[in-house]
Amino acid sequence: MTEIWTLAALWLGLALIATLLSIWLRIATALSEIVVGTVAQLVIGALLGGITLGTDASWIKFLSGAGAIVLTFLAGAELDPAVFRLKWKEATTVGLVSFLAPFLGCAAVAFYGLHWSSQASWLAGIAMSTTSVAVVYAVMLEFGFNVTDYGKTVLAACFITDLATVLALGFVFSPFTTRTLIFFGVAVVVFSILPWLTPRFFKRYGDRPSELEAKFLLLCLFGMGALATWADSEAVLPAYVTGMVLAGTVGKDHALIRRLRTLTFGLLTPFYFIRAGSLVSIPALVAAPAAFVIILVSKMVTKIVGVYPVTKFYGSSGKEAAYTTLLMATGLTFGTISALFGLSHQVIDQAQYSALVAAVIGSAVVPTLIANAFFLPHHLLHEKVAPTTGKIEKPRPVMAEKSMKPKRNSRSNRHAK
Repeated sequence: MTEIWTLAALWLGLALIATLLSIWLRIATALSEIVVGTVAQLVIGALLGGITLGTDASWIKFLSGAGAIVLTFLAGAELDPAVFRLKWKEATTVGLVSFLAPFLGCAAVAFYGLHWSSQASWLAGIAMSTTSVAVVYAVMLEFGFNVTDYGKTVLAACFITDLATVLALGFVFSPFTTRTLIFFGVAVVVFSILPWLTPRFFKRYGDRPSELEAKFLLLCLFGMGALATWADSEAVLPAYVTGMVLAGTVGKDHALIRRLRTLTFGLLTPFYFIRAGSLVSIPALVAAPAAFVIILVSKMVTKIVGVYPVTKFYGSSGKEAAYTTLLMATGLTFGTISALFGLSHQVIDQAQYSALVAAVIGSAVVPTLIANAFFLPHHLLHEKVAPTTGKIEKPRPVMAEKSMKPKRNSRSNRHAK
């Protein structure tokens, strides 16, 4: 147990360092955790000779996976149904274009430019087509965009992109089986029952120190995650849908959401983001940087060419459209999962895997840094979404607070005398 506690202390120490760096440098915590994970893996390996961060330890994998699942659920729960109904055309169009442009573009670059095999090129296209819900949601939460209809629309578009990515991975490399049909059947039943069952169950047994609500939600998330992996899908996909179907109930319970955020950002997501950063092999990139640079640039260019005109078509200003485009260019969870799928099924080799994972993680850092540094739409931070109509409400000017000291009337004064 000494080794486990020491390793846990090391990881949380890295998480604390990453948080301080995010405060000092004014960047999202998720990005600083990725960078810290990459640097820590290199430095510790160089100084201590073969000793690593233990990224393959089963308990670290569990905490990392749990962080991705719960973070994705929270992102889904932030989707206001009224806003989604109002903006579904925009979210769907942006999401599909965000998938198709890099899927076709990066596959062509890998095949004709890097001379990869056709199967490896299609896998590269799938891995680069993703948008990281985890990174986008973490950035949205960091700057407060998650409460605006802009942020909710972008998160919905992220879901459409990643759903298309999972379906493409299944159609191209994992033919649908009986397990897939069972998974979809059970998912339809569960997602139909949860919006009716959850609020009634919480009303009868919730609001107790035992945190029954959190246990119930984690049971649903882990159960559907287990079923998804059994069907050769990904656990984060049903987590996002679960958050969406419960957005009208759990999503409005701000106290519960705050407690889940404390658990997620305080313990789980540091393991997820630091582990993602530690997967990057800097020596391998230094030895052969061409594939990494070409794939990363190809993803960003194809995302910009595809997404930016669509956001302009739907009336976004230049700065807002650029910010949306760069956020849609991020990647992490599904991109890394797709690359690992290709390596484990001998679709790509170790060198191609390293280039893809490095490009995926680079896409989580580079576009977000550029977006927050040059295109942050500050005017959207003060917008508020009306809960019933989904329309934007401008905040009223806050008047100067009057003195809180109560004034006594004449009767009270006479009584005091």
